[in-house]
Amino acid sequence: MRVSVIQQPPVYLDREKSIAKACDLIAASSREGAEMVVFPEAWIPGYPTFVWRLAPGIGMGKTDELYACLQDNAVDLNRDGLAAIRACAREFGAVVVIGYHELDGAGSGSTLYNSCAIIDADGRLANNHRKLMPTNPERMIWGFGDGSGLNVVETAVGRVGALICWENYMPLARYALYAQNIDIYVAPTWDSGESWLATMQHIAREGGCWVVGCATALEASDIPADVPYRDELFPDAAEWINSGDAVVYKPFGAALAGPMHREKGLLIADIEVAAARASRRKFDVSGHYARPDVFSLTVDRHPRRAAEFLS
Repeated sequence: MRVSVIQQPPVYLDREKSIAKACDLIAASSREGAEMVVFPEAWIPGYPTFVWRLAPGIGMGKTDELYACLQDNAVDLNRDGLAAIRACAREFGAVVVIGYHELDGAGSGSTLYNSCAIIDADGRLANNHRKLMPTNPERMIWGFGDGSGLNVVETAVGRVGALICWENYMPLARYALYAQNIDIYVAPTWDSGESWLATMQHIAREGGCWVVGCATALEASDIPADVPYRDELFPDAAEWINSGDAVVYKPFGAALAGPMHREKGLLIADIEVAAARASRRKFDVSGHYARPDVFSLTVDRHPRRAAEFLS
């Protein structure tokens, strides 16, 4: 099976143009023979890197304005906001994993979630996972997810699961995926660099699964001129805001492709899906190497709503 890992920036803070670009990239991946296409964290309409650059308190008003832009450009699944991506997946017969800002129009209609959708090759939304715990200043942007999306799902290319960014440092969240017979573990992120790559390799070894890691390769010059406070936030036009470092690791930890560093394009890799299960003969963390007589994990998958209406 051939996977295409997207290392291209979105059209920052523009949902419609980012979705159109995503469809173009899925088509380009299909021309390369890809049956699976993976996008980074919060790719639609772009990771809110400004929260790491604005001083707390002093920059609160600016954060409010930028947050409003994100709200206006977030995706509402209640309105089938990923319809164009689903249609593209169906047209090209590709499994698509994509990170995006989600706004729940059936709830408060205001809170944003850092979400990751797994779309099967028939265009069906196979899973939607909201990041359980936003990291540090991200909590000014995103609400907390629940356990309803902690699923490994059967797709046209195998059993696929995803955790977002620093969720991959959460041992119990990882274990929840390992315990569902995972083939391909996807880690959309904003992180990059040697420590992140070491984590990806560790997960491949620990879980005995294929691991796909990807962040948005982004330069200051990629930020549109009309983004509020652009010059203040990104004063160096030559700055690499994120190096990307897309990577694919084999089950049990050997590198297959990447890291793709400070380069934009598609990272293409051919993987033998069945090798994941075969690799676990030596070490199966949720099978023969587990000790359920000593350790146990209970995962609550009930969706949590702020209000329930009975009629």
